[in-house]
Amino acid sequence: MRIKRSVTRFFSVLIVPAISLSVVGYFGSYAIWGNRGILALEDSQARLGIQQQQLVQLQGSRARLEHRIGLMEKNGADPDLVEELARTELMTAAPNQVAVSRTGH
Repeated sequence: MRIKRSVTRFFSVLIVPAISLSVVGYFGSYAIWGNRGILALEDSQARLGIQQQQLVQLQGSRARLEHRIGLMEKNGADPDLVEELARTELMTAAPNQVAVSRTGH
């Protein structure tokens, strides 16, 4: 009887620390390797850097387009821009076709 009581007491003393250790181990491993852990944070920061670079490029492209639209919306369109657009549209051709521009004499 005495041995049974000592074995029961021994295991009852170890149960609480064992459960605590396993809970801490589970959440600790999730904090490192989980979906929102430290390793995922580094990956997210790398993707954020790439997205920010793309955003800067898109903002620059948008600014250029807004400038060109502004040139076309004024009272009179910018003649240089109109000529540039006309040349790009009129000089397009199908494959194996040659477009020859006419110069004034």
